[in-house]
Amino acid sequence: MFVNRDFLRDLKAFEIPTCLRVCAGTDGSVTFLLEIMTRHEVEVITEDQHLVKADEEMAGLLDVAIGEEVNHRTVRLVADGVPYVHAVSLSPIGRMPEEVRRDMMRADIPIGKILRNYGMETRRDFDTIQMEADGPLFGSPDYLSRTYRIVHHNDTLMWIKERFPADGRWSL
Repeated sequence: MFVNRDFLRDLKAFEIPTCLRVCAGTDGSVTFLLEIMTRHEVEVITEDQHLVKADEEMAGLLDVAIGEEVNHRTVRLVADGVPYVHAVSLSPIGRMPEEVRRDMMRADIPIGKILRNYGMETRRDFDTIQMEADGPLFGSPDYLSRTYRIVHHNDTLMWIKERFPADGRWSL
């Protein structure tokens, strides 16, 4: 499995608020960190969730066969009415234990909480991190994006792309 060894170096180079740097650099739950930083419960708002058949790109990202069933989920993480993260996740349904699949399909449960609830030992393998300016994202013209994989038993359980607005909302 490829791991971006320059991820931390790249993250340190960005001129962004420390709270954003911490959330973008964590290999744990962003939702949990947001709750600590904002002192508010984080609401997961599902914009879209549906099953798709893996195309060539998805199959490559997830290391599955073309045509395999994948859960495609798009959410916003919001604390005290302020949106902090926009995330897209791809999860091969066939790799998930039944109870995890059931909770994933219920939509508004954070991924980190689902993994914790079932005691799943996972790791996050970072792929990319970059500043982008093709926004706006939640009113911010610039945002930080990262992609990573959640790996369980050396198999990709999920591929995730998160986008964080790079503005003053992170001065917590």
